[in-house]
Order: sequence, then C-alpha cells, then structure tokens
Amino acid sequence: MKQLCNCAVLASLAFGASIVAAEEPAFETYPKIVDFAFVEEQAVVPRRDDVTIVDSRPERKFNKGHIPVAVNISDTLFEDQKDRLPENKDDLLVFYCGGLKCPLSHKSAFKAEDLGYTNIRVYAAGYPDWTANGGLAGVSPKYVKKMVEGGDGVLVDARPPRKFNKGHVTGAVSVPTTRFDEMHDALPEDKDTELVFYCGGYRCTLSVKGAMKAKELGYTNAKVFQAGYPAWEDAYGSEELAIKEAGEEGLIAIDSFMNILENHPDEVYLVDVRDQAEVDMDGTFASAQVIPIDTLLEQIADMPSDKPTVFFCSNGARAGEAYDFVNMKRSDMKAYFLEAEVAFKKQPLPEVSLLD
Repeated sequence: MKQLCNCAVLASLAFGASIVAAEEPAFETYPKIVDFAFVEEQAVVPRRDDVTIVDSRPERKFNKGHIPVAVNISDTLFEDQKDRLPENKDDLLVFYCGGLKCPLSHKSAFKAEDLGYTNIRVYAAGYPDWTANGGLAGVSPKYVKKMVEGGDGVLVDARPPRKFNKGHVTGAVSVPTTRFDEMHDALPEDKDTELVFYCGGYRCTLSVKGAMKAKELGYTNAKVFQAGYPAWEDAYGSEELAIKEAGEEGLIAIDSFMNILENHPDEVYLVDVRDQAEVDMDGTFASAQVIPIDTLLEQIADMPSDKPTVFFCSNGARAGEAYDFVNMKRSDMKAYFLEAEVAFKKQPLPEVSLLD
C-alpha cells in the first residue's frame, strides 16, 4: 500500500539499510529504502546483469552528473521510456533522484511495481548523497560533446594506445590506466581541472580505475563517461566524421556539411526536403534521399535511426522545419539541418554560402 510521508525519520526497511531525514515533504514514499552502502555494492563496473540503477530525473540533470552505471528513465516520461527496464521482472531495480525532497524516484518505483517488478528499492537520499559520500560522478555523451566543443576540462582515454589509435573521441588525451604512472604527465598541472575518463563501455573498468588514480594524485574533479567510446560512436559517429554544430542546437556548420559531402557521404542520411520539381531542375547529391517537406510527416515514422540524418534545402527554412518535426516525433533519431544558401546547378558538389 502506498503511504503518505509526514514523518521525520525513514526507518530501516530493506536489508538493514536506513536513511535518516531531518524533514520530509508530504508525498507518497516507497516503503523499501536503501542507503549509499547498499547502492555502492550494486553500482559496480562491470555493470551487473541482474541489477538496474535508474536515474528518475530529467535528462538535462542526468547529463550533468549521475551514478556511472545508471540508466536515465525520467519519471515524467516513464511510459515512453519503460522499455529501458529489464525484461526479467525479478531483477533488482534501484531508483534515485535529487535527494530526500525529490518524489520522482518514489513515483517511478510505484509505476514499476504496477508493471509487475518484484524487487524494487529506492535510494531516497539520491544523487546528492552519492557524491557527498565520494561516489564518482558519471556524465553523458551530450555532456562530453559540449565539453569537447567548449574546450573545457580534459577528456582522458583510459584504453590501451592501440585502441586509442584506431579511434577516439575528438580532443581526448591518451593516458592508459595500465600505464598511468608513466604517462600521467599528460594531465594538466592544475589539480582543480575537470577530468573525464572513458574507456570501452559499461563492462570496462579502466575509466573508473583511471579516475580513482587521478583522485589519489590530488585531482579534485575527476569524473567518468562510463558509456564510453561505443556510446560516443553511436551518438556522433567516428572521430573523422565529428559533426560540428554552429551554435544553435542541431544546426550543422557549413564546413562540417561539406566534409560530409566530400569524405563521408555514406556515414549519414542526407535528406533533400525541396519539392521534386526543384530537384528535377537543379539536381541533388547522389547519396541524398528526396523527401519533400510536404510529405515528410507521412514518412517520418519509417525513417532509419542507425546513422545521423542531415536535412538540407535551398536556404535552410524547410530543412529547419524538418529538424523540428524529428524532434517532435522521433526522439530516437539524431538529426541536423543546414541553414545556408545552396546552389546545386547539377554539379557534383553544390556552392554553399552563409545567408545574407
């Protein structure tokens, strides 16, 4: 039965774990509460197959910092994102959010229980308690992308050099954890600099070990991008592709667009949203699909999502509208749009210039 919390203390309810709160807001609390020590045992790398740690906060909060092995299932979007929960209804689920006054983890736990999950806990003290107890902060691919583009902090590839040389996140420095003692001179002198370590994903321990070694050296702001290089490739393609935005979210820079046309036309979906009559008159790129903006909404559900999509037209107006459609209808697609004057003239590469 759900209960209304109006007490000063959350009693020990699960596996002897307890949390003490000075004041509690009036919202329904899940009865099975766990503490930092319990969560620390479950939130291990490699990620356990029988445990799912769920961050119930909005994505923008998750991107900036989370328990490294957690998945983000925003309570507000729970119905749309519940397929991220494990298939096995007996697996352990641990929900958390922004602390003792945050109801999101409790609400999500009740929703999971309604779906038939039988082994649910809530880390009521949440992410503030995790970091206060020395837990490493994890960040998302979106956070890393902004970090790279802004030139803030240092991104550290903790994998062996042979992996780094085959492909790495743009701007990363190579400090293999197995050779940390001899190569840590590549780290900045300022111990307050933000360091974000990554390796090969949720089953790779090198990022966590590297971050801990950095903390032992006195670095005060060491984090992990535990999803690692596989997640970076899924989100943004290879280092060579490295789609660059031009300030506004989703707006591809002209030089990045031209690089795609010349060197990587098969690594993205190029979609021409002009009318068919315009395409017939002026031509388009050999690798481009033609989906006029007037018919895009009818076809958007069937568009693929395994590569980034770049929309273009003659001046960016229709391409921008196509990008807006994707944001409204297809959260699983990574899309960009070109806003520039494009003159095709039935030539291999168009003339692309900034709008007046």
